[in-house]
Amino acid sequence: MHAYQRFVYVSLSTLAIALAGCTGYVKKADFDSAISELRANDQKQQQEIDSLTQQMQQRFAAYDAKIAQMNGRIRVDTISHFAFNDATLREEDKPLLNDFAKVVSANFPQAVITVEGFADAAGGTGYNLRLGHSRANAVRDYLVNTGGLSADKVRTASYGKAVNRQVLKGKWGDGAESNRRVTLVVDFAGTQAQASPQG
Repeated sequence: MHAYQRFVYVSLSTLAIALAGCTGYVKKADFDSAISELRANDQKQQQEIDSLTQQMQQRFAAYDAKIAQMNGRIRVDTISHFAFNDATLREEDKPLLNDFAKVVSANFPQAVITVEGFADAAGGTGYNLRLGHSRANAVRDYLVNTGGLSADKVRTASYGKAVNRQVLKGKWGDGAESNRRVTLVVDFAGTQAQASPQG
C-alpha cells in the first residue's frame, strides 16, 4: 500500500475511533463531512504536486537538450535553429551548447561528435548543402572555441534539404524553423571518465 494511502487509512481509522469514543457512535453526516475534508486536502496536495511538476517541466523545456547516460554511452538530442537563409548561431542556443560541451568534456573526453547541418525546402540542392555546412560550422566553431571541445573530435556534415531528414516535409520560410537546424550526434562516446575522489 502506498505511504500516502496508509496515512489516509490510519487518519480515517483514528477519526472514526475518536468520534466513536466521544459519542458511542458516528453520525453519518459527521463521517461524510470528515471524509469530504480529507478528500479536499488530498486534491489540494495533488494540485500542488502537479503545479510543481509543471513548473519543473517548463524550466527544463527551456533547454532543447536531452542527454542520456547509460553504460558508458550517451545519446544526445540537441538542436540549434536558424533564421531563413542564415547561418548565424542564436544567442538562446549558446547556453544549451555550453551544457553539452561541459558534459562531454567532463564525462566523455574521447567522444567523437558529428555536427549535422540542415536547411528547409526552399532553394536549390547545392545551395542548401552549402548552407547546411555553414550552419554546422557555426555550431562546431562555437563548441571548439567557446566550449573547449577538441577540434579533431568535432566534425561537420550537411544534409541540406534532404527530404528524408526534413522534420516538416517540403516546408520552408515562416513556420519551417525545425527544418533549419543543426543536430549533434555522438558517433563514439569512448570510455567514461572516472569521477575524481572527493577529499
